[in-house]
Amino acid sequence: MATTVAITAQQPDIQYLPDVDKWHARTERRLRLETLATDLPTDFPRKLDSDLVWDGKDIAERYNWTYVPTDADREEIDAAVQHIRSLNKPLGFINPESFPLPTLHSTLRDISRELHNGYGFKVVSGVPVDRYSREENIIIYVGISSHVAPIRGRQDSFYDGKPADVMHNHIKDLSTQAQSKGRIGAPAYTTDKQVFHTDQGDIISLFALSAAAAGGQSKLASSWRVYNELAEKRPDLIRTLAENWPLDGFGNPQTPYYERPLLFHQAATNKQPERVLIQYARRSFTGFQDLPRSKDIPPITEAQAETLDSLHFLAEKYSVGLDFRKGDIQYINNLSIFHARDGFQDTPEQQRHLIRIWQRDPEYAWDTPGPLDRAWKQLYDGVTPETQVFPLEPYIRGPAAGGKKD
Repeated sequence: MATTVAITAQQPDIQYLPDVDKWHARTERRLRLETLATDLPTDFPRKLDSDLVWDGKDIAERYNWTYVPTDADREEIDAAVQHIRSLNKPLGFINPESFPLPTLHSTLRDISRELHNGYGFKVVSGVPVDRYSREENIIIYVGISSHVAPIRGRQDSFYDGKPADVMHNHIKDLSTQAQSKGRIGAPAYTTDKQVFHTDQGDIISLFALSAAAAGGQSKLASSWRVYNELAEKRPDLIRTLAENWPLDGFGNPQTPYYERPLLFHQAATNKQPERVLIQYARRSFTGFQDLPRSKDIPPITEAQAETLDSLHFLAEKYSVGLDFRKGDIQYINNLSIFHARDGFQDTPEQQRHLIRIWQRDPEYAWDTPGPLDRAWKQLYDGVTPETQVFPLEPYIRGPAAGGKKD
């Protein structure tokens, strides 16, 4: 009688930090041993033509991504801070009406148009951080950002042991703190390199309260430029991106893992141009430090492993580097741009400290793909001014905590 041997699928040899040699070896092996698709999924574009398709090597020659507020702008900002203070309301009530910027408003609306329909990123540079308290800096950041995209998304559902809508996250090295031992599940809380990825939400903004002593350069890359290269040279990887992937639930008993594509296509209509959206975070497939990939969930495939590396190294190839200076606010279109950062070094006197908000602008917002609808509702639905909290000090938010669960 013949013996049947069950073969259990194994997770490929892939880690959070991409290895270029492993990528090349995997690519060579698959091209040699597998018969790969040579056509794109039905109706997917062979090439995207848009300002959102750019190369970091020459974008500075074509696009000035920095706006420096004028003295008049700064006076408006100061007056807006005094106005919201006079209302004696929680910070969740900050919006374009309660934080009025009569002249600067039109510039910030132009920035939103640029994010959605132009090159996809912009920096408002030179907020004088040292002039203000921590709370005042947060008020200014939230207030300016409300004119760019007025809807804010929750980044955590609990704070100080109570249900709350936590509206921003502190991006800072917390790895040396005793209370963080065994709980680091995301590179945001380390000095490590952060590989190319996307966050959640439509617009990501980051405000630099202080810069690192060395390193920590922000990297941005057009996901549309990466798409064009894959569509031309490796249409099989476009097909892989458009198939379902097993995303780790990281210990969530209700959802140990869930499946969705990483790439979405939206056909042109009389209201919008043709678009593609890539949404992924590498640690969802590899884990990170104290939040390793869960056991007993489906492994990714060799094709998916090659695709993850291809996304990273092509993004790196076409990226532009932005130095984060104290007082900079960076806005990026999370639906068309990958972001990353270099590793960095802090000193006791100078430590990198950013604050992040996830945002949406109903005037220019892109349609949300169906498979992302649940996540977007968890982000935006039910958030009210009364429930919003803005912690003054850094902490590890629940979805990024390894070991002990919040």
